[in-house]
Amino acid sequence: MENLVRVDPGLFIWTIATFLVLVALLGKFAWGPLLKALEARQTAITQSLADADQARKELERLQAESTDIVRGARIEAESIISKSRSDGETVREEFRAKARAEADKIVSDARGQIEMEKRQALREIRSEVADLSITIASKLLERNISKEDNQRLVAETLRQLDTQPRSPETKW
Repeated sequence: MENLVRVDPGLFIWTIATFLVLVALLGKFAWGPLLKALEARQTAITQSLADADQARKELERLQAESTDIVRGARIEAESIISKSRSDGETVREEFRAKARAEADKIVSDARGQIEMEKRQALREIRSEVADLSITIASKLLERNISKEDNQRLVAETLRQLDTQPRSPETKW
């Protein structure tokens, strides 16, 4: 029983060295590429939002132009018979409806793309985390551990998995 409480300096030093090497490897090969992928994803989302904003501004410009065209059409319509007025109004309403439909489609497409890219980024992150977890677990299990430690580790892991809240999108 006394052997379990005794501190072994050699084991302590090797444990710290192994931990530092593992942190360095994770920093170089896992966190760096993962952060780069997230930055690229964020840049793409930002660009999509900028494109949507540009489309909105273009729509406002088109609406301003259409308003100017409608004003000119109203001045001319007063000199034309009532049938021409009704035709002008019909054309104006169709143009507005078409412009609104186009704008709604652009905004809807942008939102859909942003949502799709967000889901894809989350899937990639989950996949990377799962791969890293499996790698770390396999490295830890390569060490010689006692049967009691193994059973305790399995029971603790299952208990943690049962208590973790899961979102509807989580599949692992």
